[in-house]
Amino acid sequence: QVQLVESGGGSVQAGGSLRLSCVLSGYSYTSGCVAWFRQAPGKEREGVAALAPNGDTNYADFAKSRFFISKDGTKNPQILYLQMDNLQPDDTATDSCAAETDCSGVFTYWGQGTQVTVSS
Repeated sequence: QVQLVESGGGSVQAGGSLRLSCVLSGYSYTSGCVAWFRQAPGKEREGVAALAPNGDTNYADFAKSRFFISKDGTKNPQILYLQMDNLQPDDTATDSCAAETDCSGVFTYWGQGTQVTVSS
């Protein structure tokens, strides 16, 4: 059974940093892409960053140069990270990790989310 559990959210002031973690329990798809999404109050969920098995990454425009996605594949279970720097109030959202069985764009597995709040 695959279970994704996030942690690391919190409240920071503008300009601060947070590092989100996502434990990928039971996830053994070596060809699967993993990603971070976020949903701000009153807005639709949007992609933040994605990581392919070959190490390729893809970032939303707002995340480029500020956020960094990585995965520690040496651990069991694997852990997915999102380093977020220079956070701004617009980054306030519930951030969730997600995983695919392949890289088709269909995310089968989701975490419950962790709250990120940025004050000015």
